[in-house]
Amino acid sequence: MSQRLIFAVMMSLVLSFLMTFFVTWLNLGFVPDFIARWAAAFRVAWPSATVISFLFGPLVLKASFRLDARLSAGAARLR
Repeated sequence: MSQRLIFAVMMSLVLSFLMTFFVTWLNLGFVPDFIARWAAAFRVAWPSATVISFLFGPLVLKASFRLDARLSAGAARLR
């Protein structure tokens, strides 16, 4: 459980950091108050992303294993 929480916090930190930077830049460009606006977006995004990662991470992991198995089986049939 602790590893799952640590992963959710770290992954959401990286994604929120980069995505809020990118989206703020796309919407505003590098305006004089860019850092303040980006920080405001990040403060909202990171906790939200952490909760979403923690709740939906196991579901997405299972789905990725199933998809990988199907793709691997399909590739094996083509050989």
